Amino acid sequence: MKKPITILVCCALLAPLAFAQPESKGKKQGAGAGTTEAVTVTGTIIQMTSEDGSATNYQPPKTLVVREDRSNIAGSYVLNGPGHVVDKNGQVIRTAIKPGAHVRIYYAQNGDLRTVDHVVVD
Repeated sequence: MKKPITILVCCALLAPLAFAQPESKGKKQGAGAGTTEAVTVTGTIIQMTSEDGSATNYQPPKTLVVREDRSNIAGSYVLNGPGHVVDKNGQVIRTAIKPGAHVRIYYAQNGDLRTVDHVVVD
């Protein structure tokens, strides 16, 4: 009976030492620390554009060719990865888009490159 009690007492005395946190030697940050630095953020402003048209060819998840409504010219858009093509309810479309389906493409124009954000299929 004495042996289990002795083991329990030893464990109780050693446990705080095993889980003790070392004392910090650095400065503590608090509400009264008092120094602020100004941060300057630089970059280019990206303006999003949208186009309406009819899908002429689509091979997921690679390229979408769209005949634009306001002209008879087909535009080509490259899609990088899944999740870019959604229906009007916001659900992701994982199947091929049928030729002639009405689509709206949201993209950013950077020179000649059109970077697609997402495509909405009606």
